[in-house]
Amino acid sequence: MYNDKNLTCADCSQEFVFTASEQDFYSQRGFTEPRRCPSCRASRKAARNAEGGGSYSSGGGYSSGGGYSSGAGSYGGSSGGGYDRGPREMFSATCSSCGKEASVPFRPTSGKPVYCSDCFRSQRGD
Repeated sequence: MYNDKNLTCADCSQEFVFTASEQDFYSQRGFTEPRRCPSCRASRKAARNAEGGGSYSSGGGYSSGGGYSSGAGSYGGSSGGGYDRGPREMFSATCSSCGKEASVPFRPTSGKPVYCSDCFRSQRGD
């Protein structure tokens, strides 16, 4: 039904093969032809993930710039559906209740109370 096609990458201008099986896969899912070669797609995806703007698609999904790995049966996306954002930035604050030093995952703003983990639990009634 489909024949292999040579396409030109929009980023690096190299030719790459859009195989018959890839065309079938894209067609079944309503995707348009890829504009970038697999290596440029992979590097764009890596750059997006490094910026913390990873995909929120549920596992195994293909996003328009995502990495397509021919033959392996894996079509981009991460298998867990989430993404690895790396270590969380923590900020120092003084607990509004007990005065202890607390480490919180947000930048404290003036006028809003900040609690250490013990006081936070007691505030919530746990």
